[in-house]
Amino acid sequence: MSSFVRSLAIVADPPSLADNSGDLDRLRRVVRETLADGLPVDFPLTHVGALCRRFRKAGFQGTALVNDLGDRWVVADFMGEAPDLLAGVALDLGTTHLEATLIDMGNGRVLARADRVNDQIEYGVDILSRIHFATAARRLEKNLDPDFVDPGLVTLQRVVRDCINALLADLAAAAGLEPENVRALAVSGNTTMVHFFLGLDPYHLCREPYIPMINQPGIVTAKELGLSLHPAAPIWIMPSIGSYFGGDLISGILASGLSEGDETRMLIDVGTNAEVVVGNREWLIACAGAAGPALEGGVARMGMRAGPGAIDRVNIHPVSLEFTYTTIANAPAVGICGSGLIDLVAALYLSRVIDIQGRLRDPALEKNGERAAFMAARIVENEGQRAFVIVPATEAAGDEPILLEQLDLDALMRSKAAMYAILTTLLGQVGLEFDDLHEICVAGAFGGHIDPLRAVTLGMLPDLDLSVYRAIGNSSLHGAELALCDQASRQACSRIVAQITYVELNVNQEFMIRFSGSRFIPHTDPSLFPSVPFYNDNS
Repeated sequence: MSSFVRSLAIVADPPSLADNSGDLDRLRRVVRETLADGLPVDFPLTHVGALCRRFRKAGFQGTALVNDLGDRWVVADFMGEAPDLLAGVALDLGTTHLEATLIDMGNGRVLARADRVNDQIEYGVDILSRIHFATAARRLEKNLDPDFVDPGLVTLQRVVRDCINALLADLAAAAGLEPENVRALAVSGNTTMVHFFLGLDPYHLCREPYIPMINQPGIVTAKELGLSLHPAAPIWIMPSIGSYFGGDLISGILASGLSEGDETRMLIDVGTNAEVVVGNREWLIACAGAAGPALEGGVARMGMRAGPGAIDRVNIHPVSLEFTYTTIANAPAVGICGSGLIDLVAALYLSRVIDIQGRLRDPALEKNGERAAFMAARIVENEGQRAFVIVPATEAAGDEPILLEQLDLDALMRSKAAMYAILTTLLGQVGLEFDDLHEICVAGAFGGHIDPLRAVTLGMLPDLDLSVYRAIGNSSLHGAELALCDQASRQACSRIVAQITYVELNVNQEFMIRFSGSRFIPHTDPSLFPSVPFYNDNS
């Protein structure tokens, strides 16, 4: 494997009156001869003294650890004997959660896994709130001094750095290492999170024409960012396309192999936004849109991310109307996550508890006796609006029932409509239909937890044979793992960026028309969903 860091056996002639080369020049010459690829060999200035002393102490022979930066090599360390392990970390720098793996870069084996909440949540639950926090002083003072750094931005960078250092400590402890023995880090995150990580001003990310400070950050060192791994450890940051298309999706394309095959496939990654890519080895087209918050539980009052106590599966028996649910870890119910919400609303539609517009029906107008009794027992008035009782207070972990309110239903209807409109708009840009797709890869927690059949029932995903759908897990993290351990994968990222055509949905009239047509279950045009029953008001 051509990992980010390599171990080179070095044997150099000792200094003599006939060869008075400097220690560093001597080491550079032997490293260049050993690599034999013609690329420059550099040294971090802050480590020159230590490198020279270690080289001399080892008798001018031993092991050089060199960082592969693509266009040059950097000698990061020297030791008398080759290390037993070259450890690196892959990081998914998420808006709400950070997830990381510690990897043996020699063979790609995962040594440890860890995750934690992104503590930036204290300063804003969503990206836009954090951008406002990070630019508050600038906006209030109208400070145009190019050297001005907003205190809010400093805070967010410190918080995410502390979170990463805590993750590094957890990973190192699990593998019996010290954090400073971690030699490299590959980071995958959305464009805004990368700006926070690097301490870059996010002011223009949310202002037309939505231009980031940088799309391809290149490589920095751990010391520059105050991270607790080896000070000369290289940090590879996945490139992005723009404000709404970040390195996490480049990771997804890399991890799914979307840009490697001949068949045309689709990648869907739902998080804070819904990000979608279609293409093959010849071409890629992509877009992003706000379809994710309700699916993550960010809009529903009782919504939550997938975790212990989250309702993740719901079913209503089509005949008996028996209502059942499961929770993650079989813990008492705390709230409902995205997969549970999709299950629930699909089941409510199929059992005729909600209508095609996603509205809770009036039990008093229901003519079927069994259904009327079920609705009367489950539908309550809450603050002047109807709500469906998912879990009564006597069963819930807290002191209050878990409800699906009409506001929650409305939010999900908007999210599901946006999702389907995004997919159809993107395909329309290249003149394709859903039947032309060889496969649809669904990434992240959305892909790992949802039941595609229920998503089809709602009209969120196209009505295709379920074998077309493939859940690929945390593709952002997996892409970072590939970049950490494989030079070809790092090079592929640049090719992917150059290959993508990005479609801006904010100004796309076609998207708005399709969005309006998708705000029904399953759709205004039921012929698009032949497998889903269509109930009009009289059926």
